[in-house]
Amino acid sequence: MVHPTDAPAITSRGVLTTSSGNPVDDNLTSMTAGENGPILLQDFHLLDKLAHFGRQRIPERVVHAKGAGAHGYFEVTKDISHLSCANFLNKVGKRTPVFTRFSTVAGELGAADTARDPRGFAVKFYTEEGNWDMVGNNIPTFFIRDGVKFPSFIASQKRHPQTHLPDPTMVWDFWSLVPESMHQITQLHSDRGIPDGFRHMHGYSSHTLSLVKEDGQFYYVKWHFRTEQGIKNLAVEDAARLAGTDPNYATRDLFNAIERGEYPAWRVYVQVMTEQEALSYKYNVFDVTKTVSQKDFPLQEVGRMVLNRNPENYFAEVEQAAFAPSNMVPGIAPSPDRMLQARLFSYADTHRYRLGANHHQIPINRPISGANTHHRDGFMAVNGNGGAAPNYWPNSFGGPHPTNKPAQVYPKNVRVEGTAARHAFADVDADYEQPGILYNMFSDDEKNRVASNIASSLSQTPVFIQKRQLKHFYRADKDYGRRVEAALKAAGSKI
Repeated sequence: MVHPTDAPAITSRGVLTTSSGNPVDDNLTSMTAGENGPILLQDFHLLDKLAHFGRQRIPERVVHAKGAGAHGYFEVTKDISHLSCANFLNKVGKRTPVFTRFSTVAGELGAADTARDPRGFAVKFYTEEGNWDMVGNNIPTFFIRDGVKFPSFIASQKRHPQTHLPDPTMVWDFWSLVPESMHQITQLHSDRGIPDGFRHMHGYSSHTLSLVKEDGQFYYVKWHFRTEQGIKNLAVEDAARLAGTDPNYATRDLFNAIERGEYPAWRVYVQVMTEQEALSYKYNVFDVTKTVSQKDFPLQEVGRMVLNRNPENYFAEVEQAAFAPSNMVPGIAPSPDRMLQARLFSYADTHRYRLGANHHQIPINRPISGANTHHRDGFMAVNGNGGAAPNYWPNSFGGPHPTNKPAQVYPKNVRVEGTAARHAFADVDADYEQPGILYNMFSDDEKNRVASNIASSLSQTPVFIQKRQLKHFYRADKDYGRRVEAALKAAGSKI
């Protein structure tokens, strides 16, 4: 059989072959010893198919496992060359190809798109100076501010080691013992905790990053991607219904919108601070559990991101996409944010495990500028492995050589002082001020919904954990605490 006679005519994709390129004569029948005899080991096509089938899955991401992505472009709309020497930002109208991946955070690969969970918002910019990965979320803060807590935090959001079930007690036990999570808890349980798909949400760098000029002068910035489609969220009842009827709701919505030519777009902005402004600000700008007020540091427009092309193959382009905050171009640099500093190592190292040491050679991760390193060998080195070029430096045979322009890559004269020690963050009122401010920005109805959303899961935990967490809500705002306590009692709590 070549093509079903009742199927529409289509351009042939050619003759089927084995993985080694040998033509296959029959793809429906195994080779046997006689009509009813056992299968023969010499049937390489059968062995080739089954052996590959058993190896199709790679380790799923520990976090951000379930996601969707699309190709597009970023276009500069405002000149910020006075802030950064980054080549892709140097001219209004300049376009840079991008690939963007959206995701849920805690769920596995088969989880529902409509869970109450932060959404990953990662953008790979393919610039002339290599890739810049903006690896953020749809919420401008995070639950913790020190990377040493991250494995425990994620463990608390996953399945119980005995029951293998999601466990509200683990979730709230951790949160109640880490009160810096209050700001994120408040945002997560607000109406924005369940976005209506990926197109109707903002994106944030969350971390403070740096923009660097050619002479090493630098500014601290936070990146904002504001949806042009408008913010839309799902009600709890709708999210639950969709989780059962269409768990791939957000993935489907993004793909179909692009197929229809309704290309989603985001306006891109930065908040800009000098070093002195950042260090003297009322909140620690290197604490990712805090935001920087737009009243104090207004948004400055940079550009526009448009997603206009779906992946041709999900596995090749979405599942194998490797985003790492450490992928930075000249003109963009990190800050002292502890969570960011930990992620600079962790993300790239995770890809080395999940995809291999040469994951940057996979087409979706490959810089359009090319990679010119001294790296050699390793599993799946498929780019010529550097040919006959030297694999060491210094050498006398033409490099590749460094630029010797550190000022473009690292801010100049950054202040670093103090003793080498484990400097703990103090449990200060600042951890409660911003959650209280945010809570009081909600309408009366949304305050009730926040309390109800919290109580729906917190009420499933032991009373001592409920009491511990309730103290945090009261400390943020007395009305906040009263409403959560009332919602807990309405949910049957014995608090």
